Amino acid sequence: MKMVAPWTRFYSNSCCLCCHVRTGTILLGVSYLVINAVVLLILLGSLADPGQRRFSSSELGGDLEFMDDANMCIAIAISLLMILICAMATYGAYKRRAAWIVPFFCYQIFDFALSALVAITVLVYPNSIQEYIRQLPPNFPYKEDAMSVNSTCLVLVVLLFISVLLAFKGYLISCVWNCYRYINGRNNSDVLVYVTSNDSTVLLPPYDDATVTSAAKEPPPPYVSA
Repeated sequence: MKMVAPWTRFYSNSCCLCCHVRTGTILLGVSYLVINAVVLLILLGSLADPGQRRFSSSELGGDLEFMDDANMCIAIAISLLMILICAMATYGAYKRRAAWIVPFFCYQIFDFALSALVAITVLVYPNSIQEYIRQLPPNFPYKEDAMSVNSTCLVLVVLLFISVLLAFKGYLISCVWNCYRYINGRNNSDVLVYVTSNDSTVLLPPYDDATVTSAAKEPPPPYVSA
């Protein structure tokens, strides 16, 4: 009977572009890391120059402050935290340390839940979209075009966009989860070897432990899957 490695069951080891889930997780972590680093640089530049945080009347029809100092500091702290989480995920996938991927996976679940709540809000309160558009400044780009669209069509377009976004985020979550399962299974593969004999299943110890405990005797032969 041919034995199948436990970490190959119930999930896939490949992701988009036919690359391995470990490679995909590394690329995903690096991309998130770069994006958050760029956002952090923009925030630090805005904090150093308060004039960048204000939109002139020619841009938005009024002198409007985009973000005050307190919110700017909170945004910088969030960006630093995201950089740390993305760096941990990249390092964990590269060094095959599954525990380092967990914070990034939790962030993905939280982000997916927020997007799902937005979709539910749009579905339950369809008029909230037009109310939000109506509160935008008069010279906001494409505001009049959005207001002229039928409310039902506008809701369908927003729901379609959110659905595609949720599907993409769900796919990325599955990629990171499969990477976690793969690394965790690889690290525990030494103790997940079974031998079936006389209708009984025996759990074999790791090969290194068996070699150490039987140092005075001849080392056991290498484990070979039947």
